[in-house]
Amino acid sequence: MKFYLISIVVQLLAASAFAKAPNILFILADDQSWSGTSVRMMPGEPGSASREFHTPNLEKLAAQGMTFSQAYAAHCKCECSRAAIQMGRTTSTLNATDKNARNWSAPVTDSLVNTLKKADRTYRAAHFGKWQWFHTPESMGYDASDGITMNEDGDTTNPEDPKQSFSITRRAGEFMQSQVKEGHPFFLQLSYYAVHQTPQALAATLKKYEGMANAEKGGRGDRAVMAAMTEDLDTCVGAVLKKLEELHIAENTIVIYTSDNGGRTSLLNGGKGDLGEGGIREPMIIRVPGIKGGLNCTTPVISYDLMATVLDFAAPGFVLPKGVEGGSWKPLLMSAGKSPVKRPIDRFVWHQVVEVEHPQSAIRKGDYKLLYFWDTKEGMLFDVVKDLGETRDLAKQNPEIAARLQAELKAHIRAGIGEQASAALERGEFPQGRGPGPGKGKGPGGGKKKDGKKMMK
Repeated sequence: MKFYLISIVVQLLAASAFAKAPNILFILADDQSWSGTSVRMMPGEPGSASREFHTPNLEKLAAQGMTFSQAYAAHCKCECSRAAIQMGRTTSTLNATDKNARNWSAPVTDSLVNTLKKADRTYRAAHFGKWQWFHTPESMGYDASDGITMNEDGDTTNPEDPKQSFSITRRAGEFMQSQVKEGHPFFLQLSYYAVHQTPQALAATLKKYEGMANAEKGGRGDRAVMAAMTEDLDTCVGAVLKKLEELHIAENTIVIYTSDNGGRTSLLNGGKGDLGEGGIREPMIIRVPGIKGGLNCTTPVISYDLMATVLDFAAPGFVLPKGVEGGSWKPLLMSAGKSPVKRPIDRFVWHQVVEVEHPQSAIRKGDYKLLYFWDTKEGMLFDVVKDLGETRDLAKQNPEIAARLQAELKAHIRAGIGEQASAALERGEFPQGRGPGPGKGKGPGGGKKKDGKKMMK
């Protein structure tokens, strides 16, 4: 009874916070690992945050909002993850399982922003930063954008604008100011190039990290530059949040922060490019006006839930396009993390068969995750709640669960990529692009450097 009353109060507060259509600010970092910020994604677990990287603005955002200890990316690589976010479904269902995919199973007219505008024509939308797909931002409904941009566009020669982080932030501020002046609610996606390789940072920020342990004195793996780049990104996040205050729209703006895929950590198995938890578990922070801050949520969520969430806040009751697989986080947020997320499918599915030594797919359902390797026909079962590092394969102890999840995984993938492509996988015929890359990633922090040392943050 007590929880019920609290839930009602929270819902009333949230409802009153949006007397008009809310703005949505979606900030997407690039390649930021679960522990790539100084915010603990799992309270009581020091390894879920970085001891070296400093992100005070994200710490402030977390104190004002909700962190998620089990937030997932839709894929372990940039392009596919970003496609799933825009279209609200798994990459296999979308048939966008690698960066060369061109025959998507859903039209861009069903994208997040196009759907938002169908629900409420007063919305305006912008995308600044990394795009990474052949479909233009405009075709997906964005009124302003940087166009089709790729990884290399983030590397600049301007010492005052490393990774374009500061110019992206300026464009964001100008867009928001324009929408406030014209009286339009907005959806704004900031797809920062940071913290993707190759690292770049302001000289003044880098100076703070001189002498950092494990620094490699320049190059792609320089920890000092990575730390400085992360802090620069955090500075930009702070500037965007400050702009919301200056424009007097913070009280009507939902802020969502996460990453497109993961990286190696001291706790999680694997990293970018494979389907261990390191490759797909993400930092996530959400701030909603009227909702108590400083909370942590243990409910699993995934990035392709974004479409359903945005529409639920902006146009409650609007019917989503057929085939959308994500569910709304609104009930979860409004109940202090207690209410479940309702999705058309009750599983998460990932598929990665290119640029990896062992073509693989994975499914999570409940606390169990099955990691399946197409070349060896091996399925490994983990309880990722009790065994965060995926160190104990439970397949032999629970053969029925493993078999059921494997069958469900294969059925999902077959329905998405088609019978022909699925049959080729079963025969061991893999798409072009298979090659050296992350391996199976068994064991804690799996997928090690040649010297045997894990890449930790």
